[in-house]
Amino acid sequence: MILQRRVRSVSGQPLAVLEAGAGGRPLLLLHGFTGGAEDFVDHLEPLAREGWHVVAPNQRGHIDSHAPGTEADYSLAIYAAEALRLADEALGWERFTLLGHSMGGMIAQVVAQRAPDRLDGLVLMDTGHGPVDIDPVMAMDAVGLVRAKGIDALAEILTAQADGGPLETPAARRIRETRPDLVAAGAARLRACSPAMYAAMVSEMLLAKDRLDALATLDVLEGDGLFARATVLGERIRVVLSEATAGNDAVLDVRGVGLMVGLELADAATCARVQARCLDEGLIVLSCGPDDSVLRLLPALTIPDDDLDHGLRILGEALADVA
Repeated sequence: MILQRRVRSVSGQPLAVLEAGAGGRPLLLLHGFTGGAEDFVDHLEPLAREGWHVVAPNQRGHIDSHAPGTEADYSLAIYAAEALRLADEALGWERFTLLGHSMGGMIAQVVAQRAPDRLDGLVLMDTGHGPVDIDPVMAMDAVGLVRAKGIDALAEILTAQADGGPLETPAARRIRETRPDLVAAGAARLRACSPAMYAAMVSEMLLAKDRLDALATLDVLEGDGLFARATVLGERIRVVLSEATAGNDAVLDVRGVGLMVGLELADAATCARVQARCLDEGLIVLSCGPDDSVLRLLPALTIPDDDLDHGLRILGEALADVA
């Protein structure tokens, strides 16, 4: 299993990645704050030999990936969205296992909250579910220095501190003490970071809302079989509507993921007529799309089968009326 270094395009922007085991089970690794894909390099080929297609990107603002210049271009939510686009656009992964280290673990939590149905597994490594436990005054002093003088100024100060500095975490201290060969590499990665990324992410991680309660709901969704139910019911909806609208020129497409299903109609006026017909029968259907010509179905994960069948019957009759 040969390790590859390559550049993947995500929404037209370059993400440098380390990759091994193409064709195996999808595994995405997200590095931590001021880290990089090289943090995982010792593990990629062994994972590939175990049957994984493992991909570790240098995330935006780090090393040789794209680095937007404003702080507004960095947040846990933005990183999570980019991780999903990497899986979608560049890798073609519908589902995958996700491992996040440190800040990467925080990003992975946001991915899990926003797209739990995409994940076969979630591994959180040396991370937290709320604000980071560092001195906020010293942290914001570092942010101020980076904003005023750039990332190199901060790197010079940290390099001069033999003990790793006041912002060092216990995990970073263990690495410094047991793997001194990695200290120079870590300093080089820090210097290769975007100042905007550094300032934005330190600020967000200091004030982050606790995610533990939200993460706890994932156990309920998995334990009660709701992820699997969403897949089964979503496919059922698409099959029923595709069969009911076959030959109906007013319906251009039936598509969706899980229980979110869209019906693209000929135009907004047709969409409005179907909505009105459904409403007369007690069924609320929303429209979406750039010209309001798509009907969006998003039933509850716990919807009873009889209610689902009744709603599909109403919708089918409304679509037949505008054929």
